[in-house]
Amino acid sequence: MTWDELANGKYALLTSFKKDGTAVGAPVWLAPDGDRIVVWTYASSWKVKRIRRNPQVRLQSCDNRGRATSDEVLTGTAEVLDASGSERIRGIVGRKYGVIGTILIRGHKLIKGSDGSVGLSVVPQAEAR
Repeated sequence: MTWDELANGKYALLTSFKKDGTAVGAPVWLAPDGDRIVVWTYASSWKVKRIRRNPQVRLQSCDNRGRATSDEVLTGTAEVLDASGSERIRGIVGRKYGVIGTILIRGHKLIKGSDGSVGLSVVPQAEAR
């Protein structure tokens, strides 16, 4: 599986790492954005806290419950985006997932505010800066 194939899939298992190195995966919505994959998620999620501490992540195609649909795992470096970057990611991911995505993302923003969710940017490990 290529980076582009994963980015254009419906779900990905985003695995981040605890302080002790334990891997923790969670299914996420994702979209391609140039040479990176972008993800929309809740700002208070544990994955955001883990990524702030250790930006190394793994991505794997999965179903909506996080069950892997491929044995291939891609590695990357994630970054939690600022407010303007997160707003841009909301639009990109919302468009990819259509009406349901737009309603969910806008509804979440209405209820939790603009800082209730964040965008994540993931670049392939080889290209990580």
